[in-house]
Amino acid sequence: MPHSMTMPETFTRGVVTTVHQGDCLVSVKPDATFSTVLGSCISACVRDRAAGLGGMNHFLLANQSGSSKDRFGESARYGAFAMEQLINMVLSKGSGRKANLEFKVFGGGNIHAGMNDVGAKNIAFVRDFLAEEGYVISSQDLGGNYARRVMYQPVTGRAFVKRLDSTDSARLVHEELAIAKRQVIKPVKDDIELF
Repeated sequence: MPHSMTMPETFTRGVVTTVHQGDCLVSVKPDATFSTVLGSCISACVRDRAAGLGGMNHFLLANQSGSSKDRFGESARYGAFAMEQLINMVLSKGSGRKANLEFKVFGGGNIHAGMNDVGAKNIAFVRDFLAEEGYVISSQDLGGNYARRVMYQPVTGRAFVKRLDSTDSARLVHEELAIAKRQVIKPVKDDIELF
C-alpha cells in the first residue's frame, strides 16, 4: 500500500535539488533541500555546524571491481571517493575544522536477492570509513528490505526519511542491477585535494 508523503509541520521542502548516483552537492542556501531515492545505495549527509552549510552524496558500491579500478581511476559512484569528496567540499567551503562536522547516513537496503546484499556491504563500508576517520554518526536510517526517499536540509541538518512501497523498490532494483553489471564509469576530470 503506498504511503502518503506528509512532511512534519516544521519541515518545509524549500528549493529541492535531486541528488543522483555519483552526485555530491553542497549548499549554503537556507531554503535548499537535497532529495534522493535509495535502494542498496548510501547517501551521506555532512554538515558544518559552525559554518551553516552541508551536503549530500549518493553512491552505489563501496569499492570498484579490479578491472574498472585499473582502467578508470576513482569515481563518485564509489564509496571512498564519494565520502572523501563530500567531506573535503564541506571542509573547504566551511570552517575547515573536522570537529564541526555532523554526519547522517541513509540507505543500504536489501531490496533484491540478486544484489548479493550490496546494501550490507555499503553499510559496513560507511561505518568503517567514518570510524577510521574519527567521525561519529549522529543519525542514521540503514538496512531493511525497502527503498527510501531522503530529504535533507544542508544548512539546518534536518532530514526526513520515507520508506517506499514495493513498486518503487522494484524500479530501483532494475536500475541498480543495470549499473552494477555495467561498472563502466567516466574518468574524473577535476583533481580534489584530500585532507
